[in-house]
Amino acid sequence: MTRAKAEAVAALRSDGHDLGHLLACSGLARSTYYYALAHPERPTRPELREAVAEIFSRTANGCGHRQVAMCLRAELGARVADKTVLKLMREMGIRCGIRRETDYHRYNSYKGVVGETFENVIGRDFSADAPWQKMGTDVTEFKQPWGKAYFAPVYDFGSKEIVAWSTSDSPNMEQQELLLDRLLERMPEGASPVLHSDMGWQHQHESWTRRLREAEITQSMSRRGNCIDNGATEQVFGHMKDEFFRGRTWPDFESFKADLDAYVVHWNTRRRQVKLKGLTPEEFRSQSLVA
Repeated sequence: MTRAKAEAVAALRSDGHDLGHLLACSGLARSTYYYALAHPERPTRPELREAVAEIFSRTANGCGHRQVAMCLRAELGARVADKTVLKLMREMGIRCGIRRETDYHRYNSYKGVVGETFENVIGRDFSADAPWQKMGTDVTEFKQPWGKAYFAPVYDFGSKEIVAWSTSDSPNMEQQELLLDRLLERMPEGASPVLHSDMGWQHQHESWTRRLREAEITQSMSRRGNCIDNGATEQVFGHMKDEFFRGRTWPDFESFKADLDAYVVHWNTRRRQVKLKGLTPEEFRSQSLVA
C-alpha cells in the first residue's frame, strides 16, 4: 500500500467512515494500512536536493550538514542520516564557511578592575534543565567599510535562545542599559537566573551591577584572559560569523542592524539545535512552559 492510498483511507476515516468497513472494501489488511502510515515513502534524490538547497539558503553563508539534516527530519519527515546529507551537500558543492580568526584585532572590553567584580559561579558548567536558569552575555565586534558595529546578546543556556539583544555603533553603557531593559521585560515572574559575562568594563559598571542585583539576577564572571570560561556565548558568535557575517558588506549601519535582527529571529525560531534534540529554541521553550 502506498503512502497516497493510506492517506486517502485516513481522509475517508476523518469524514466519519468506519475504518474496518473501508479496509474490508479495499481488501487491505489492517496491519498493511498502519505500516504504510508509519513508514512513509522516502523523498526522491531530486526532491532531497531541492529541500537541502532551500534550507541551506536560509542564511547568507549557509549552515552545516547537521542543521540541514535536523530540518529535513523535523519539517519534511524525511528519514535521513547526517552523513547522507553531508555527502549530498558535497555532491552539490555547498558548504558552510570554515570558522577562522578575522584579520583585524579582536574587540576586548577589559580595562582592568574599574568597578565591582564577581566570582565565577558558572565554573564552565553551561548545562541547564530549563530556560531562565543560566544565561550568558558578551559583546562582539563586526567591522565594515563604514565603521564598526557591536552586538550584545543575552543567551539562555537552557533553551539556546537569544532572549535579548542590542546592536550599536559604540560599545557604551547606553547599549548595555537597552539590553537590560529588554531582558527584564521578558524575564518571567519569579525567575532568578545566573548571568555570566567576562570582566569587561561594562559588566563591572555600577549601573549594570545594581540593576542585576535589584532584579535578583546572580552575576558571574570569567577569569581574566580566559575566554573558555564564557565558551557557551562565544560559540554563538562563532556560528553567527560563519552563517551570517563572513565575506559580506553592508552599505550602512542601519541595513546591517536590520539583517542582524532578522538572523537572530531565524536563530530563535527556525535554527534547530542538536542539544535540543532537533527542536528550535522557541519550540523548546514552549514545551518547557507546558511541562
